Amino acid sequence: MNIADALYRQAVARPQQNAALEPDGRGGYRCLTFGELWDRVARIAAALPSRGITPGTRTVLMVPPSMAFVELTFALFAARAVPVFVDPGIGLKHLKACLAEAEPAAFVGITKAHVARMLFGWARSSVKSLVTVGPRLLWGGTTLDRLRQEPPGDVVDSLAATRSDDIAAILFTSGSTGVPKGAVYSHGMFNAQLESLQYVFHIEPGEVDLCTFPLFALFGPALGMTSIIPEMDSTRPAGVEPRNITGPACRFAATNLFGSPALLNRVGRHSFGAPEAVRHPGDSRDALRSLKRVLSAGAPVSPAILERFSKLLSPGTQIYTPYGATEALPVAVIGSEEVLGETRHKTAAGAGTCVGKPVPGIEVRIIRISDEPIPTMTPDLVLPPGEIGEIAVYGPQVTQEYFRRPDLTALAKIADPERGRKWHRMGDVGTFDDQGRLWFCGRKSQRVVTRERTYFTEPVEGVFNTHPAVFRTALVGVKRNGVTEPVLCVELEKAANPPASAEITRDLLALGAQYEVTRDVRTILYHDGFPVDIRHNSKIFREKLAEWAAQRLREFDNDVRRSNEP
Repeated sequence: MNIADALYRQAVARPQQNAALEPDGRGGYRCLTFGELWDRVARIAAALPSRGITPGTRTVLMVPPSMAFVELTFALFAARAVPVFVDPGIGLKHLKACLAEAEPAAFVGITKAHVARMLFGWARSSVKSLVTVGPRLLWGGTTLDRLRQEPPGDVVDSLAATRSDDIAAILFTSGSTGVPKGAVYSHGMFNAQLESLQYVFHIEPGEVDLCTFPLFALFGPALGMTSIIPEMDSTRPAGVEPRNITGPACRFAATNLFGSPALLNRVGRHSFGAPEAVRHPGDSRDALRSLKRVLSAGAPVSPAILERFSKLLSPGTQIYTPYGATEALPVAVIGSEEVLGETRHKTAAGAGTCVGKPVPGIEVRIIRISDEPIPTMTPDLVLPPGEIGEIAVYGPQVTQEYFRRPDLTALAKIADPERGRKWHRMGDVGTFDDQGRLWFCGRKSQRVVTRERTYFTEPVEGVFNTHPAVFRTALVGVKRNGVTEPVLCVELEKAANPPASAEITRDLLALGAQYEVTRDVRTILYHDGFPVDIRHNSKIFREKLAEWAAQRLREFDNDVRRSNEP
C-alpha cells in the first residue's frame, strides 16, 4: 500500500511520457519522463539508508515546489521514511516549536533552509542526517546531486512491505490560533485520496496538470498526469504574475488546474490588454481553453470570482470547489454551474455557502455544537437537516490522530467502536438541505455569541458580499461595555473612484435589514486589506481582525467620551 507504488505503476505503464516540467530560468523548461523520474526516486531511496534515513525516520523536507521536491518526497515514501512537511506560513516561532515536537532525525532542504536551521537552532538536538538541495556549505551530510548518482536500487520489495496503516507523513499546517498541529497521514489514506480525486473528477493518465499548489505536484505524477510547475511563489498566490499561469497553460495545453481562490481572482482580473505587437502567448482569452476542469480550495470561492474566471474557460468547463481540510480531503464537491445557476442566490440571502454533496466513500454528519471532547459517536448527537451544527466526517481519507498531541486528538476525533475508525470534527459548522447538499456556515471557533443569538460568519458575510463596492467582509465579535456585539469588517474593491464609505455603510445597513440573519449587524468598520493565510492567501484570520476591530472601537469610544467631557 506504499503511496510511491502509484508512481512506480505510472513509470512502468508510460516510461516515455513527461512526468514533470519546471522553468529552467532561460525561458525554457527542464523535463523528466516517468521513467527518468522513477530512476531518480529509486536511486535516492536506495541511498538513503546508508545516510541514516531508514524506515520510520522522521525527515523534515524543506524544498519549494520543484522536480527536486517530487523526487525527494516519493523517494522518502519508497524508503518508508516519514517526511515531515511544515507549512511556511506558520512563522519562525511556531516552526521551531513544530520541529521540536516532531523530533526529526533527518533534515532535507535547500541551502537557505539549512542556513536558517543553523541560525535558529531548528531540531538541533534530534537531527543527525543532512541532505542539501543545492550548494552545501559548512554543515556536512550529503547532497541531492550525490544521491542521484548512486546505483539504482530495487525498492519494489520495500513498497510491498508497507502496510496500509503505516505512517506515511506528518503535515504541520498553518492555523489561525495556537501552535499548528501535525496531522498524521498513513499510506492507505494517501491512496484513498488519490482514488477519490481520480473518481470524482474523472482524471485520466496523460492529462497535463498546471500545479500551483505543492500537494498537487505530488498527486499529478501519481495519477499519471504531466505536472507543469509554474514560475511563482507558492506562498503568495495572490501576487502571481498572470502570464506565468496562462503562458504555460497555453504552451502545454493544460487540462487540469488547481488554484487557490486568490490565484483565480488574480488571473481572472487580468485584462489581457497588451498590444498585439508585444503579446505574450498567454495574453489571450483562449489561453485557458484547453482546461477540462479547474479545482479551487482553501477558502470559500465567491460567486464573483467563479463568474469572472469561468469566462476564460471553454463552454461546459467547470470550476469545482472541493470542501475538506488537511485532516480530511475531499469531503464534498460542487461545480460552478450549480453555484452560479442556483446556490449563489441562497448564499446572498443568508444561507451560507453550498459545498455540494459528500463524495463517495465519505460519511458526513451534523452534530450538536460543543467545544468539549466527544468520546463516542452516538445517534443523539446528530441534528436534523436544516439545523446548523458541527460538521463531522468519516471515511478512508480521514486522519485518525495528531502527532504527539493526545489533547488535541481528543478534541478533534470521535471514536466509532462499531467500525473501528474515528470521526473527524472539521471545526466547521454547517447544515444539510433537503437535497442532501452540505452548506458551510463558517468556523466553529469564529461564531459570534451574543445575549440574543449566535451568528455564523458565512451566512452573514454572504449577504453583505453582494454589494458591488465590496471585495469581501468578515464578521467578528467584539466586547464593548461588557457586552459582545457583532461587528462587520469590510475590505473594499480597489476601484479607481470608490464611493465614500459613509454611502457604502448606508447601503450595507439597508441590505442587512432585509434578512433575519443580518438585520442586527449595525457596526461596520473598513480595513485596507484583511490578514490572510500564506498558503492560499484566501483564508481570513478573523481572530486578528477581531483584535483590530476591538482597538478601533476602543479608540472611537474614548474619542466620544472625551468630546462629552465638560
